[in-house]
Amino acid sequence: MKVNEEKIRELISQIETIIEALRIEEADAEAVITSRNPKYHKSARNLVHYNAFRKFDLRTIQKKLGNLGLTRFANSGGHIMASLLNTRHILSSLLEDRPAVSTKAGLSIKNGKRLLANHTKELLGYRSKGRRVRIMVTQPTQAAHDYQMVHDMVQHGMNCARINCAHDDPEIWGKIILNVKKAAKAFGKTVKITMDLAGPKIRTGNIVPGPKVRKFRPERDETGHIVSPALIVLVPEVNEDSEMNMIPVALKWLKKLALGDKFILTDTRNKLRKLKVVHIDDQKILVHCYETSYIGTGTIIRCVNRELENATVGELPPIEQSILLRTNDILTITKSNTLGNPALFDEDGNLVKAATISCQVPEIFERIKEGETVLFDDGKIEGRIKALFTDRFEVCITRAKEKGSKLKAEKGMNFPTTDLGISGLTAKDKVDLEFVAKHADVVNFSFVNSKEDVEELLSELKKLGVLNKLSVILKIETRFAFDNLVEILLTAMKVKYIGVMIARGDLAVETGWDTIGKVQEEILALCGAAHIPVVWATQVLESFAKKGLPSRAEITDATASLKAECVMLNKGQYINEVLQLLNKILSGMERFHEKNEAMLPKMEKL
Repeated sequence: MKVNEEKIRELISQIETIIEALRIEEADAEAVITSRNPKYHKSARNLVHYNAFRKFDLRTIQKKLGNLGLTRFANSGGHIMASLLNTRHILSSLLEDRPAVSTKAGLSIKNGKRLLANHTKELLGYRSKGRRVRIMVTQPTQAAHDYQMVHDMVQHGMNCARINCAHDDPEIWGKIILNVKKAAKAFGKTVKITMDLAGPKIRTGNIVPGPKVRKFRPERDETGHIVSPALIVLVPEVNEDSEMNMIPVALKWLKKLALGDKFILTDTRNKLRKLKVVHIDDQKILVHCYETSYIGTGTIIRCVNRELENATVGELPPIEQSILLRTNDILTITKSNTLGNPALFDEDGNLVKAATISCQVPEIFERIKEGETVLFDDGKIEGRIKALFTDRFEVCITRAKEKGSKLKAEKGMNFPTTDLGISGLTAKDKVDLEFVAKHADVVNFSFVNSKEDVEELLSELKKLGVLNKLSVILKIETRFAFDNLVEILLTAMKVKYIGVMIARGDLAVETGWDTIGKVQEEILALCGAAHIPVVWATQVLESFAKKGLPSRAEITDATASLKAECVMLNKGQYINEVLQLLNKILSGMERFHEKNEAMLPKMEKL
């Protein structure tokens, strides 16, 4: 018994040391805490406590408490001082002398959970029956014109509609909002409207267009025999969104065609090819071809089975070009908005001119340094800055696919080790914010990096007269946002109704795929301590949304989203089927899985 008492007294002493450290941190931060919005005074105080608490190595204490059958603080993030005081009281009660100790804390365990629930309701609206976690759905352009699609989304469990200002325009946004509100009213529900500001996304510039030609190839078996001819669809006109097997010809000529008509043409390789009409539809003729053909703008089509004037293939969109990059290749990034070009080689395969592509945000040229990392296309290609010039910089490719990776226009560029100093609000964002302030419930703030970015947003909201009226969700998608998260949260607490979105795609690229698991757990933990709702975003059930079939990993990921208060779905052809499945998963798991607030050691800055 003597040994046990010594261990208990040692534990009490260690806990009292932690409590004292938390009180010192609280006193130092008192001015900040009391200057926050009154709704967040207790939350700000708890966040300060929690941040101080995790500076301690708790593994030994947790093990000793676990051996006694007591809390290991695994679910204590939302009420850390109360948990420490209660644990100290229980330990003291195990001693024979049972000294009187105070267990009074400013925030009880029950009230900590209630604060998060209330903040979530205010930000994201009422939860669906049998499901704590809300579902946010990204609205496609089609939602502006297809009311039934939006109607089905609301019916299948959508709680929040997300509109991305990086796409479409105010006219389309307005039509989407009207459809969402109409559908919500039809079901007697409230569906929150959230709108993303585009932010300063760094992307590659345009590439020289490719030839205006399309390739058609029959399907062959392993022995080379044709099992299915190439299908060509003759239509009056095509555009960039048309299917790749469509060829434009004059409507007047199309209407003269008959089933079984046969044609010949000379393709772009000067090869004679034969075609045959196999189906006639309204303004659409289906033709079979049994040999590989390259058909371009201006190709002449001649009928051979009867008298009929020749047809000329109309204007085809140019093929989207890409730059093939292999490990150790050099890519030149230009400051001026010039068209990019693939690398140029001589007849012997020697490099004559390195590949070039522009960067859409020239401001980065003032901040980057030699030796820093550059990532392209969500991290699929990696390089290191080799040389800097006034109008360009050269990147040596350090990682690509074995046979090379294709870099296209409008692909993201990340500089994970560089402080680019670019504000979270662009000129476009400020214009779009005027629309958001009038029509949305929540603004999703993209590419926030620091407390200064938050201050800038709050200043703009004040100018528009919507401070404390328009709610704010902070999108955490950069390494610097993660490193500055506590400061960012405390600054945002100046207003009421705030949330955080874990933009896992960009965040994984910025922080590294090997650490994204720990990073998202850290964000969840800090937001739990601050009683701030979290949106679990990016690529949730994405394969299902786009292809109609989920992967096993996606199902597991959807289940893991129960750690958050909301799950965001991206748009896709099968979005309503995804909604039904996710609603079933979240509702079915709800009674087995309470929000997890794991007590992890504090991560070092990345």
